[in-house]
Amino acid sequence: MTELISNFFSGQWQTGSGTGTSLTDPVLGTELVRVDASGLDLAAGFAFAREQGGAALRALNYRERAAMLAAAVKVLQANRDAYYDIATANSGTVKNESAVDIDGAIFTLGNYAKLGETLGDRHFMLDGEAARLGKDPLFQSQHVMVPTRGVALFINAFNFPAWGLWEKAAPALLSGVPVIVKPATTTAWLTQRMVKDVVDAGIFPPGALSVICGSSAGLMDALQAFDVVSFTGSAETAAVIRSHPAVAQRFVRVNIEADSVNSALLLPDAAPGTEAFDLLVKEVAREMTVKSGQKCTAIRRIFVPETSFDAAAQAISARLAKTTVGNPRNEAVRMGALVNRAQLNSVRAGLDYLKQQAHTLHDGATHKLVDADPAIACCVGPTLLGVRDADSADRVHDTEVFGPVATLLPYRDTAHALALVRRGQGSLVASLYGSDLASLGVTALELANSHGRVHVISPDVGQLHTGHGNVMPQSLHGGPGRAGGGEELGGLRALGFYHRRSAVQASTAVLSTLQPPQAA
Repeated sequence: MTELISNFFSGQWQTGSGTGTSLTDPVLGTELVRVDASGLDLAAGFAFAREQGGAALRALNYRERAAMLAAAVKVLQANRDAYYDIATANSGTVKNESAVDIDGAIFTLGNYAKLGETLGDRHFMLDGEAARLGKDPLFQSQHVMVPTRGVALFINAFNFPAWGLWEKAAPALLSGVPVIVKPATTTAWLTQRMVKDVVDAGIFPPGALSVICGSSAGLMDALQAFDVVSFTGSAETAAVIRSHPAVAQRFVRVNIEADSVNSALLLPDAAPGTEAFDLLVKEVAREMTVKSGQKCTAIRRIFVPETSFDAAAQAISARLAKTTVGNPRNEAVRMGALVNRAQLNSVRAGLDYLKQQAHTLHDGATHKLVDADPAIACCVGPTLLGVRDADSADRVHDTEVFGPVATLLPYRDTAHALALVRRGQGSLVASLYGSDLASLGVTALELANSHGRVHVISPDVGQLHTGHGNVMPQSLHGGPGRAGGGEELGGLRALGFYHRRSAVQASTAVLSTLQPPQAA
């Protein structure tokens, strides 16, 4: 029988009491490891993290906690090859696809280590300037940010087992808040291995970092008033979390990142043959194929002027046709597999659903698999759909097919384009392509209220931009409406979720004692 990997909980490694759930190779179909969390004493484990891990972290200042993050970066870098092997086997991704997850995680962790260093030897942060409360300036109000005295529970999605862990854990640990991560079962192995390497290195105090692999049953029940929960996944599960008594009655703070029908918009000035047009074509093809389209930030809808529809369809299809699909261990392969058979069935069903209102511009079924058995491998080629009447085809605006699928849609004018983009009801990201700088700026602001991030690509940054779907720690990740209404990252803004804001009303003499030591 394959290995039953352990959970790190209550400051010790523990295996579940059941036989566990098998994690399999999505290309070869072989069993890899098993995960199980049944039988864990959840109340005791949460209490240990809250009381032991939290107290130990809060006793440290930001600079000291930042040093721990930096030490964790070194451990993760030393084990990168092992992480790539796990990603290939468990997620079915080629090396470049795995890099988005693994190297992105390490980069984000390192970024917060550097940011923490700038906060210096403080244990809390000031929020704004003191404000007088009356005519006499002697009595004033100073807002402060102090770490919450609870735990941070992360319930993560399957597509980013590395980055999904560290993009949340980095600001939490830097804030002084202990972390309990529950990775998606399907790809929990990589998350568990990263936590194991860091725990074995003895970097964080006991209780500061825990991992539970397996069922999430009972985790929300263990939350108390000053805990926080961050969830990434489906809107259906998000609704369950929001209605749970921990949130609805005990008012646990919650951050949600849910489904998102993200857009790419080609502005009217970017006609076929221009550099901006070519940049759109390149980025759409990349976003459709990286991690087999299994990214919450991937482009799902592509809006172009009516006069550019046919040219865009041909150019994007030509790029997609060059994508080799199959076994990620084969160096000729550029796109690996979907994560499992259930995801493959979901993508196929989603395609059938959209095709009732759309036609096929590039058929993923034409891609012959390289070094993979179609009867076993969870591989599917990239599919570009098209809709001539973007107003009447409601499904493409409401449905995210979580795979290498996108739909091309025409618009009449800029006002029509903006209205169509907004039919996504809130997204994580929209990207704009054009050469008219003024139009790009105006359009970005028009879309800012319905998108967590607006990625503007003009020819001057054609070789410099970080990518439509790449989430950089310096920028906000999240989005309003359908995207969940959450916010993560954004530099030091991320620390706000793990702190409590309070107004200290006192004499100026008392408030002067709150001035924290300055960073060196």
